[in-house]
Amino acid sequence: MGNISKRPTIMEALFPIIFLIVLLAINIKVFGTEGLSGSNQLVLIFASGVAGLIAVFRLKVKWAAVEKGIINSISSAMSSILILLLIGALAGTWMLSGIVPAMIYYGLKVLNPTVFLLAACVVCGVVSIATGSSWTTVATVGVALLGIGKALGFSEGLIGGAIISGAYFGDKMSPLSDTTNLAPAMAGTDLFTHIKHMMKTTIPSITITLIIFGVIGLLNKPEGIVGQVEDISLVISNTFNINAWLFLVPLIVIFLIIKKAPAIPVLLAGSILGGIFAVLFQQEVIHELAMISELEGGIGFKSFVIVFRSLYGETMIVTSNNIVNELLVTGGMAGMLYTVWLIICAMAFGGILEVSGMLSVIAEAVISKVNSVGSLIASTAGTGLFFNITTSDQYLAILVPGRMYADIYRKRGLKGENLSRTLEDSATVTSVLIPWNTCGATQASVLGVATLTYAPYCFFNIISPFMTLLFGYLNWGINYYSEKEMKSINKEESLA
Repeated sequence: MGNISKRPTIMEALFPIIFLIVLLAINIKVFGTEGLSGSNQLVLIFASGVAGLIAVFRLKVKWAAVEKGIINSISSAMSSILILLLIGALAGTWMLSGIVPAMIYYGLKVLNPTVFLLAACVVCGVVSIATGSSWTTVATVGVALLGIGKALGFSEGLIGGAIISGAYFGDKMSPLSDTTNLAPAMAGTDLFTHIKHMMKTTIPSITITLIIFGVIGLLNKPEGIVGQVEDISLVISNTFNINAWLFLVPLIVIFLIIKKAPAIPVLLAGSILGGIFAVLFQQEVIHELAMISELEGGIGFKSFVIVFRSLYGETMIVTSNNIVNELLVTGGMAGMLYTVWLIICAMAFGGILEVSGMLSVIAEAVISKVNSVGSLIASTAGTGLFFNITTSDQYLAILVPGRMYADIYRKRGLKGENLSRTLEDSATVTSVLIPWNTCGATQASVLGVATLTYAPYCFFNIISPFMTLLFGYLNWGINYYSEKEMKSINKEESLA
């Protein structure tokens, strides 16, 4: 902000965002689900150019400051980018080793079409609570459930919605989750008070979600039939050495995450273990892939090459069943590069808006319209969604509104857990619904399902913001400071 010579007007601040939204709408109409392949990235680059022109020529911000803002913004996403690349590597070795095929094989034995969507949501919720990570849940259990659901005849969008609804419910409620720890830290409350307060809105939201998926399961008549499911199971068992030892790798990964081990080394370890298990249990698969690639040399050399390729590039296992063939394809790290490109472009756009003061002007305009508890909570939720759209990062969508609204909530006698809950009910859950947000782009890439394809079925993520608005306007489940506590707060502020 010290580099800004002129304060932006509200129209100057909004223009790059309006430009972005209009261009994205046109882009989606023209390219549809292929937008992630490059056109969305170019739209963000053009919008960044417009924002940069306004910053330099209208607001007189030095280009060096704009460039620094871009670099700082991209740097803040580097952890997510590394995790994304490692998820690609993990998906490759877990497919080659038979871990994901084993999950699909046993899942088809247990699940049936009537309860599948409901079960998928519950399973992802439980795993996400245990691991504290929606990303890990989607990349492991979620990928397997997607394969099971497709085999049962459900649409990709519907399966993705069930997986993501459960994963983000668990992420919100887990004390191990980074966002669940970040929100109370920004709002000035403690972790377990925050989780307990969140239950007031989160339990009704997930209950409605489960009812919806249960009803869809009862009414839906998927195309998959018993015979087809048996054929898929048979082809998988004939192609891979399916055994219980394969589940040791995901169990180790889940155990490490529960023990709060850092995500990056855990995912790297999971990827390497997947490669080792591929060599131990899937020599026939490796031999077939080596023949297709016309590799020469001993089995040790061939195994090294095939496993290494699964880490960084496409692995395609061909069988006699076309449905199974669709399930047995991964892109490795290379398959994540379009998403990395999207994240970099999105963070550049957000960085320019932040360093130029455009975001702060919009935020202040929103705050000025607040006049009741309901409108304050609505403004907080709207700001979280706004920052998810403009900065493309759920952490910024929690951090910035958290800083903006903390004093306002306190001065109005509202305890910090009201703010932290609203941040989670809006910023955390809506991030995955936006195609160019790091979360939306990642889950679309990991599942192989476009964001706009699964978004309409992410019932939990859609219901949660409306639930928090309902509680706000009806004054339900709102925690207030007592008169004595308010006097103490006012005294501390006057002394400060």
